[in-house]
Amino acid sequence: MAAANYLPSEDPFQCSICLDVFTDPVSTPCGHNFCKNCITKHMDTDDKCQCPMCKKTVETEIVRKIKTKISEKVAQFRQSAQQKASSSSSQQQVSTPGEVPCDVCTGTKLKALKSCLVCLASYCETHLEPHLTMSGLKRHQLINPVENLEDRMCTKHDKPLELFCKTDQTCVCMLCTVSDHKTHDVVPLKEEYEDMKVELEAEIQKRQLKIQEIQDSVNLSKEDADREIAEGVQIFNALKESVERSQANLIDSIKEKQKTKENQAKSFIKELEQEIYDLTSRSTELEQLSHSEDHFHLLQSVQSLNSQHPTPTKDWTEVSVRPSYEGTVVRAVSQLEETLSEQRKKLVEAELKRVQQYAVDVTLDPDTAYPKLILSHDKKKVHHGKNKKNLPDNPERFSDCASVLAKQSFSSGKSYFEVQVKGKIEWDLGVVRESINRKGDITLSPQNGYWTVWLRKRNKYKALDNIPVRLSLKSRPQKVGVFVDYEEGLVSFYDVDAAALIYSFTGCSFTEKLFPYFSPCHNDDGTNSAPLIISPVRVK
Repeated sequence: MAAANYLPSEDPFQCSICLDVFTDPVSTPCGHNFCKNCITKHMDTDDKCQCPMCKKTVETEIVRKIKTKISEKVAQFRQSAQQKASSSSSQQQVSTPGEVPCDVCTGTKLKALKSCLVCLASYCETHLEPHLTMSGLKRHQLINPVENLEDRMCTKHDKPLELFCKTDQTCVCMLCTVSDHKTHDVVPLKEEYEDMKVELEAEIQKRQLKIQEIQDSVNLSKEDADREIAEGVQIFNALKESVERSQANLIDSIKEKQKTKENQAKSFIKELEQEIYDLTSRSTELEQLSHSEDHFHLLQSVQSLNSQHPTPTKDWTEVSVRPSYEGTVVRAVSQLEETLSEQRKKLVEAELKRVQQYAVDVTLDPDTAYPKLILSHDKKKVHHGKNKKNLPDNPERFSDCASVLAKQSFSSGKSYFEVQVKGKIEWDLGVVRESINRKGDITLSPQNGYWTVWLRKRNKYKALDNIPVRLSLKSRPQKVGVFVDYEEGLVSFYDVDAAALIYSFTGCSFTEKLFPYFSPCHNDDGTNSAPLIISPVRVK
C-alpha cells in the first residue's frame, strides 16, 4: 500500500483500493489501474477474481505486469508533488513542544492542522491536501489535531468514537449503541462537548466571581484594617497625650508643693534666726546684770528687761515643712483612668455602630420551643407560661429547658441582632450550633455548643465560657446586642444603651450552622414574666 508522502491533486493517480498515489501501477483488461501490491492482495483473497471497480472477472497473471507509461507519469507526478511539498513546507510552521506534529513529515516535523479519525494520523498543510481534494479521502472524518488518535477509536468495533453514553459516562461508536448501549441515553460527542463546555464555563464563571468576591473582601478588609489602625492610633495618641499631660501635671503639682514648702521653710528659718538673735541679746544683758550685788535693783532691772524684750512664746515643736505627697499619684492615675474610660467608651460606640451594620432579621422557631413557652404571633416575643402545651416531641424541640431557637442560622460572614431584656430578673442569650443536645438537663458551655451570657437573681451576670466568668457591669442592660463573626470565630455581647462591651468569646472554631438562642427562664410567680423581645436594630 502506498504511503501518503506526496501531494496528489488529481484522481487519475489515485489507487481506488488504498486511496493513495499509485505505487507500481498495473492495469486490468477492463481498463482500471491499481497499485500492484493492492490488486495482488485483492485477487489472492477474492475467489471470483473480480475487478474491484467493475466486478468483471480478470485473469490474475494479466494484472501482474507493471504499466511502464503510467509508472513514468506517476514518478513525474511524485517529483512535482515533492517539490511543491518542499516549497510549501518552508512556509509552514515547525511543530514546537506541546503542539501536535505531522505524522507524515520526515526530518523536521511541521505543525499538524488536522487529524484523521479514519487514517489515525495527523497532517500538516501539505500532507492534508489529499483529504481535501481526493473524493475517497474527502469522506474521512477530520478533527482538530490531537495526539493518541488510537484512544479515539472503539477498541471493540474499530470505529471512531462519535457518541457519548450519559448512562455509563463513556464514549462509544455507532455500533455500540446497537449492542451494548441500545437502552442508554446516548448523544453526539459534539452535543455532550457543548453541554460540558457550558457547564465548565459556568464553573469557571463561578470561580471568577469567587475570586472577585475574595479580592473585594480583601479590599474591604484592608479598608477595615486601615480604619481600625487610624482609630487605634487616634485613641492611643489621645491616651499618650493624656498620660504625658497627667505626668506633667503630677510633676508640676509636686514641684509647686515643694517650692511652697521651701519658701515656708525660709520664712521659718528667718523667724527663728531673729528669735535666736533676740534671745542672745537678752542673755548678754542678763549676764551683765548678774554682777550686781543689789538684788532688789537686779530684780527690777530684769523685769524692765523682760518688758522691753519679751521671751518668744511660739511653739516650734509642731511646726514642720516636710510636704505630704500621699494620694498625689493615686489621684493622677484615677484621673487617667477616667480619661481611659471615656476613650474606651468612644471606641466601643464606634465598634457597636459598625457591627450594627450586619443586622439580620431574626424570628423564633415554634418547632424548637419548650412546651411552656408562649411565642407572639409575629414570632418576635417569648415568655414563660404556667401551662405546658401538648406539642409533638420532635427532635428539634427543647424538652426540659425553657429555651427556643431562631429559624434563621449563620454559616458564614457577620451577623448581628438585638434583644430587649427590660423588666426581667433572669434570662439567657447567645448562639448555639445546630447539633446541640435539646433533651433533658443542659449545661451551657462552648464545649457543648453554647456561646451564651445569662442573668440570675436580678444582678448576677455570667459569661458561660468553659470556665464561667462573673461579669461586673456598671449598669443593668435593658437591650443586649449579639454579634457573630463566623470566620473570625467571635461572639460578642453588647449593652446597646450604654454602648458597652459585655463579653466576647474569641478563638472559637465554627464548623456547623449557628442559631440564635433565647431563654426567658421561668416565670417565678410573675416576678420574671416580662418577655424577651427581638428588637429592630436602630443605629444611633
